[in-house]
Amino acid sequence: MSTVVNWNGVELPDELRGVPKGRYLLVPVDDVPALTSEQEAGLEVALASVRGGGGVSRAEARERVDAALRR
Repeated sequence: MSTVVNWNGVELPDELRGVPKGRYLLVPVDDVPALTSEQEAGLEVALASVRGGGGVSRAEARERVDAALRR
């Protein structure tokens, strides 16, 4: 789940009112850092793998992410 929030720095944004209770990490999307050459190359390799049938299902990807977050 992702929610884009436009915040004026003072008032609670309406976008947050429907978000379920829990812990969240807010990251500004306006200041996205550039990828390193290694990151760019890694993404190219990953895309080629997925295009070649080497991907995993959405469910498997979700399980891997959930497991990593529990560590």
